[in-house]
This record gives sequence, structure tokens and C-alpha cells, in this order.
Amino acid sequence: MMPGNPAVEDYDSPVYDEFWEAATELGLPLSFHILTHKSDREKTRGPAMNAFLSIVRGCQDVMGTLVLGGVFERHPKLKIVCVEADAGWVPHYMYRMDHAYKRHRHWLPAGQQLSKLPSEYFAENIYVTFQDDWVAFKVANLLNWKRLMWANDFPHSDSTWPWSQEMLKEHTRSLSEAQRDAILCHNVAALYGIEVDALAKEVEPQ
Repeated sequence: MMPGNPAVEDYDSPVYDEFWEAATELGLPLSFHILTHKSDREKTRGPAMNAFLSIVRGCQDVMGTLVLGGVFERHPKLKIVCVEADAGWVPHYMYRMDHAYKRHRHWLPAGQQLSKLPSEYFAENIYVTFQDDWVAFKVANLLNWKRLMWANDFPHSDSTWPWSQEMLKEHTRSLSEAQRDAILCHNVAALYGIEVDALAKEVEPQ
């Protein structure tokens, strides 16, 4: 788990390149969780509940920093997990990054170039986890659904427990069987090297 705010330079700085390379060589996914960014703890305008709507911003800012800062250009096999920040926003965010890059690429640091569109790095290198976000299931075909990972967030107040099964039955109705199985199980198993068949045998009723 990575801190939302780095201790020294921001995460697009070359000073982290050896660290990213080590994580890649180890096959270690690195996670950024909501509410670990300094801005998340600052007072937001309006009613207190309005702050709840903005807690995904810190993760979005880190993802944009990594993509537009060329981190995935330099480390194409690096795996980053955007944790508990929902996922329904991802297609629009990918579009906005491409929109900005196509029109304002000269805003990037001098000499920095991306060999692919920003959305392509996001789709390949960034995994996103979510719980009660039916929009994420609806837009699965607008992003890389092999990078989507559902969780129930038990025992937090935002958890889908104890209605997880009922909720998933409704929310995944429009998905193919392959998409449903991937988002609910196989994507996370592949990312963290979990043997699903072996796990199933362990929990099988005796």
C-alpha cells in the first residue's frame, strides 16, 4: 500500500524509477487507497456529506500523475491498483486524458513523449476495485474489464454486506458469464497469483 502523498518528489519523478523497476521484477502490484491523500483530509465546501463525494479524487490524481508523467511509458509492466475509489468514472477519465493529450500534449514536461494514448496505459496498467457501484458493471465494455475487481468492503459502513449476493445478481445482469466471473473472481486471482481451484477445494463443504 502506497501513501497518497509521497515524502519527497511526486510519483512521476525519475527518482522512483528504481523502485518501480523493483516492484515490476518482483511481480508486486502496488496499491493506492482512498483517504490516504492529504487533500482527502482537508475541509471541502458545502455539507459534510459533500466530502464523501470527493474522496475518489486523490486516487484519480495519482493515476493521472502516473499515466501523464510517463511512469508506465518507462515501466510498461508495472501494475497499480486504485483501491475502493469506485470504477464507473474510469471510461470518462480515460476519455478526458486522451482529449487533453491530443490538444495540449505540449503541456507535458519538455522532452517527455508518450508512445501510446493515455487511455491505453490506464487500460493496461491500472486495476480498479469497487463495491456498490452499479455504473461500473454497466460500463464494463467501455474499459478493460479484465482490470475490474469487485469487493464488498466488509465490515465498513460502505460495505455491501449482508446484501452482496442480492445486489450482485441485479448489478451483473447485463454482463456475460466470462465478464461476471472475471470481475468477481478471476481478475483478482490472476493479479495476486491465487489458485482459484485450490481455494475452492479448501472451502468446499465436507
